[in-house]
Amino acid sequence: MPKIDLAAVPERKGSSYPAPFDAPCAPRVRKALGDAGGLSDFGVNLLTLEPGAWSSQRHWHSDEDEFVWILSGEATLITDDGRRVLRAGDCAAFPKGAANGHHLVNESNAPAVCLEVGTRTETDVCDYPDIDMRYDPKAGGYVHRDGTLYPKR
Repeated sequence: MPKIDLAAVPERKGSSYPAPFDAPCAPRVRKALGDAGGLSDFGVNLLTLEPGAWSSQRHWHSDEDEFVWILSGEATLITDDGRRVLRAGDCAAFPKGAANGHHLVNESNAPAVCLEVGTRTETDVCDYPDIDMRYDPKAGGYVHRDGTLYPKR
């Protein structure tokens, strides 16, 4: 099994969300470990959240399962069920089609590092229940609730 050189995996800072929804995620940093290892069926990201950073806008997926595992630090998981602090060794799973919006927010004073794992499907629609946004690949990307496309960044 080939070892992935973590130092050689490029960092992606911020998000591709349209403004202003990108702002809370601007300090987040991801390393696409699955891509670096040549995986195509599922993605694996090493996510670092500096204090105050969000992993994403609160969302849920129609056709993709998600799993997160906190490796170091702590982050607050916010779902429709409320708020829970996750610490190193804690994990959470989000089945596809379960309309329970979720995201992580680092409300601590130190970086939080987690592993994100998720399936990759071309048909997945991602809903953001707190804001006027959905991701719909058939519509061409991020759209308003009325179906109008957000401008490309």
